[in-house]
Amino acid sequence: MIALLATVVAALAAALHVLIFVMESIGWSKPRVWRRFGVRDQATADATRPMAYNQGFYNLFLAIGTAVGLVLWWTTDAATTVAGFALVVFSLGSMLAAAVVLVTSGARYLRPALIQGTLPAIGLVLTIIAGASAGAAAAAV
Repeated sequence: MIALLATVVAALAAALHVLIFVMESIGWSKPRVWRRFGVRDQATADATRPMAYNQGFYNLFLAIGTAVGLVLWWTTDAATTVAGFALVVFSLGSMLAAAVVLVTSGARYLRPALIQGTLPAIGLVLTIIAGASAGAAAAAV
């Protein structure tokens, strides 16, 4: 049950990071998008577009890592399951670390960091608990 809940939360974290990718790498030229990120004018949006484009892909890669990890985690082969678990933990941990780094940029980034980091934090805790539970169950057999 915990593994299923961890999967749902991790998938939601991945979906959020895909949405962030779309905003940063595809929709950055739209004022409603760059204003959401605190950019005040078109000139600044144009100047920061390459950075946003690059940053969006980081988010996409973390989402892909999480999604691939989830698929591998739910396979029946033990080695693949372990690899998937590790990939999910790494990807969610990286999402959470990125949110922590964002907070260190200044107090005005607390809200975006909470948006970016809450689902990965919850997913990471649940995934680790699920992994520990599965490990304990396997050891008992």
